[in-house]
Amino acid sequence: MYIEQGYKGSYAQWKFWILPLGFIAFMVMNYISIIYSPVSVDQMMAGLIEQLGSNLVLILLLSPLALGLFFLLGWVKLVQQQPLTAFTTSRRKVDWNRIWFAFFLWGGITVLLTMTDVYFSPEDYRWNFQLVPFLKLAAIVILLMPLQTSFEEYMFRGHMLQGVGLLVRNRWFPLILTSVLFGLMHLGNPEVDKLGPGVMIFYIGTGLFLGITTLMDEGLELALGFHAANNLFGALLLTSDWSAFQVDSIYKDVSEPTLGWNILLPVLILFPLLLLFFAKKYGWKDWRDKLTGKVMSKEEFLENQTHAETL
Repeated sequence: MYIEQGYKGSYAQWKFWILPLGFIAFMVMNYISIIYSPVSVDQMMAGLIEQLGSNLVLILLLSPLALGLFFLLGWVKLVQQQPLTAFTTSRRKVDWNRIWFAFFLWGGITVLLTMTDVYFSPEDYRWNFQLVPFLKLAAIVILLMPLQTSFEEYMFRGHMLQGVGLLVRNRWFPLILTSVLFGLMHLGNPEVDKLGPGVMIFYIGTGLFLGITTLMDEGLELALGFHAANNLFGALLLTSDWSAFQVDSIYKDVSEPTLGWNILLPVLILFPLLLLFFAKKYGWKDWRDKLTGKVMSKEEFLENQTHAETL
């Protein structure tokens, strides 16, 4: 009953719309400015990095969403008066073991896949490791990147999922809507310009995977751990001249950018396998009801909560 956790506190529908609409408007304006810019995204990034350095540019990219996390949590706590635990999970307390498990599981898979590709296609990669620049990069991503990814999870799989779900009173529509919006948020990334619109399969597919995980597990913990690992390990391991994070990673991808197996493999194979693995580990059941079923009214939810507390 993760969506129904939105009833806790001072529930009013308008409180779920101000921040998402503002964030979407900001993303739209950002995308429009990119479309009408006289220079491409990768040229713009290259110019900024030349002027400011890759670390400062990375900080400028991550800081708005990192700060946005605290603003979002403050809104939920002070305006919605919703307990942050209820904003995170339907469990009595946040399960940090789930967060760390998903983090290290996907982090390990990311390392394995990257090193496998480096081994079989060494011509596509250049050793880029320099100790001092790498340590500076590690400090930045360890500090800021989990905040950035947590903002995205709390905004899309938390605030929007609960708000839309409580409005339409079903689960499938907010699942699809938040997944598509999550994908569209990445339209301004340099990868889209280089690889084409087909890369949106990965972004929307990732949003769908994280949304399914959140609904089936009745909480954000697994999604929080996965997303943090995906961005953090990705930034530390690999960079390129056309990626969103152009930093002092261990390797640099020097291949010609193409839409290949590395985009489709996670969505078509790895994410379904992860869902099955999580289902086995955490005993997920009632897939149809949890993904497409009805959302309780506030009265039904409170009655159900009262009944559960008396047992």
